[in-house]
Amino acid sequence: MKEVQYFINGQPDDRVSVAERALQYGDGLFETIRVRGAEPEYIARHMQRLNSGCEQLQFPPLDWALVREEWLELAAQGQDAVLKYILSRGAGGRGYRPASDTQVTRIASLHPLPHWPADPQQHGVRTRICSTRLAAQPLLAGIKHLNRLEQVLARAEWQDDAIAEGLMLDDRQRLVEGTMSNVFIVDGRELLTPALSACGVAGVMRSVILDLAATLGLPVRVAPVTLDDVRTAREMFVCNSLAGIWPVVSVESVREFSIGRLTRQLQVALEAGEDDDRGNWYRT
Repeated sequence: MKEVQYFINGQPDDRVSVAERALQYGDGLFETIRVRGAEPEYIARHMQRLNSGCEQLQFPPLDWALVREEWLELAAQGQDAVLKYILSRGAGGRGYRPASDTQVTRIASLHPLPHWPADPQQHGVRTRICSTRLAAQPLLAGIKHLNRLEQVLARAEWQDDAIAEGLMLDDRQRLVEGTMSNVFIVDGRELLTPALSACGVAGVMRSVILDLAATLGLPVRVAPVTLDDVRTAREMFVCNSLAGIWPVVSVESVREFSIGRLTRQLQVALEAGEDDDRGNWYRT
């Protein structure tokens, strides 16, 4: 596809009310879904995370069967594309208190796939540590809410196209995630990924990799990660649902990496579709 397409509540449209709480307060959630062969990938996982976010933000009930059907219909319009799906709490009056009678607004858009030069899946990527720190807020940890200003500030820190991703720390100097990705390191034969109990997004691809590792019999630990852990790691990679797995070959001013065997093993398992969950999931 060559042009962006927009839909509001399932209908072609590109305008919403200025009173939408997503616009006024960032009161909403979103998912970014890879469409492959006119089907949304990992649809069950995306819906489960979106449902979790709705529960944490105490959104009005949604018709999840309708949401799923909408995703399938929109994905069918783009053979290989990106489906972005936003939920706003709806249009409300002045003030932070949500009205009891608001209806969730569904905002969808179909985009062309991003182009990443130099084949990062094969050759790996260079990264840097961002100065912008992630604030702790356990009530929002894990979910993909609309308040992404920390990531916007972090991504504005560098203009060098040779740096593909910025790594973000919390206020205790612990590694949490990338600006657009989750992070894994390999310590011996053990996979280690940061705990996300205070901040960060629990990515769909992160969950896929955790389950793939279990299937492959690879030990996994979810725990706080420090820069010292990065310095002593054997391998490192970042991941998201669009890019898949990108091996990390450099963390600027910290260390260089070779692309390791476990990273390649997980890439092969992911490409083989050993954890493809395009099946049904919804709650009524």
